[in-house]
Amino acid sequence: MPYLTSTTTGTRRTHLGPGVGVPGYAHPLLAPDQWNALARPGTPLHWTVLNVHDGPGICPDPRCLEAAGRLRNAGVRVLGRLDAAYGRRPSGELLSDARRYLDWYRVDGFLLRRCPAHREALPGIRRTTAALRALRDECHLVLGHGTHPHPGYADLADQLVTFQGPWSEYRWSQVAEWTAEHPPERFCHFVHGLPRGHLDEALRIARWHGANTVYFTDRTDRGGRVDPWETMPGYWDTIVSRLGTGVSE
Repeated sequence: MPYLTSTTTGTRRTHLGPGVGVPGYAHPLLAPDQWNALARPGTPLHWTVLNVHDGPGICPDPRCLEAAGRLRNAGVRVLGRLDAAYGRRPSGELLSDARRYLDWYRVDGFLLRRCPAHREALPGIRRTTAALRALRDECHLVLGHGTHPHPGYADLADQLVTFQGPWSEYRWSQVAEWTAEHPPERFCHFVHGLPRGHLDEALRIARWHGANTVYFTDRTDRGGRVDPWETMPGYWDTIVSRLGTGVSE
């Protein structure tokens, strides 16, 4: 099973060691500076997610084409966001969205958002991930469970999101024992509502829990009314500094 490594493929810039996975900023028209910042050399970036309009949209978006092209030219891995709706969305719809992402934006893989985590959903997700890999060579797949799933899911994707939620929960979170059987490169943590003063503590927790890809932000979801991932955290430069510049060209 392939997973995120510290090697360089072609002209891809691959960060060595712990780094950032961006769950998806606001549309490039609304957040141009944030998208531009992702292409800066030395940014400890593992990948970023492109979400055009709850998926790829109904036609190519010029602003998103430009943003994705700029990142691709900088060697940054771009993933399309697919919503699995906790297993309720038909595989055919997911594959249709995936093809649009590939045809219009030439993405490098996919983040399967709201991926189910229970054993019963394994066969369906296994079929979906196999079909997604068949669409593109070296397709990077991230399963966005947001919690520790059944360990069988580790066989289906390059990475699993095993925590997604507020800092108030993350600081007391526990890690599933089965994750110790896999390297940290296989796991991602997304934490919102994290104050600047606790950033180093959060980085230590991620290291102790064996998660190599993280995204921390001081933005909050305001009771579920706001997407905390749409805006770059106020301490973005601090995160970049803490995670270092281990980038191979």
